[in-house]
Amino acid sequence: MEKQTLHLTEEDLDQAVALLQGGGLVALPTETVYGLAADGLNTQAVEDIYRAKGRWEGKPLSVFVTGMEMVEKLCREIPVAAYRLAEAFWPGPLTIVLPDAGVVSKVVTAGGDTLGVRCPDHPITLEVVRRLGRPLAAPSANPSGLPSPKDARAVLDGLQGKIDAVVDGGVCVVAVESTILDLTGDAPRILRQGGLAEAEIWAVLEKGRVSP
Repeated sequence: MEKQTLHLTEEDLDQAVALLQGGGLVALPTETVYGLAADGLNTQAVEDIYRAKGRWEGKPLSVFVTGMEMVEKLCREIPVAAYRLAEAFWPGPLTIVLPDAGVVSKVVTAGGDTLGVRCPDHPITLEVVRRLGRPLAAPSANPSGLPSPKDARAVLDGLQGKIDAVVDGGVCVVAVESTILDLTGDAPRILRQGGLAEAEIWAVLEKGRVSP
């Protein structure tokens, strides 16, 4: 059964938060691309993300957070490097992979023991996460295999009738996905090159002479 997908604005954030609290799916703007958000602690809602996107459930999701204070509740054995990188690049297009503490739904991590966390650089989405007070599972808001959406119209073109709402925050300024950095191994490792240059990451890590 198709949903009536609402086209919301920044004036409708209470409605967006209420939808997420009720287990709904809401596409939200970031500086990179629009994300398809659900309460990361609600297993049914996270499963609905996979269904709406047609995404393989063995592929884990990352979550939106407000900052390291929220990460500390979701991850364990957080290295000094994560704090340095967050200070340098958050809010921004960097997703950091850390050991999962088992707080978010196992569907988010696809049953794995690591969790990708990101603080997006967009006032609308940061405010939604703050009001909800919970991490948002949020892959790109597109059907799997199609280009990631850079504006609300592109979200609706791909997911109209499959999600509860999209909050229109204009056109994404970075317009490419975040860079994903894994800090769970013996050395930092780029898993996906995106909106933050690899050289900038290494510069911060080398300046502090820290290891993961």
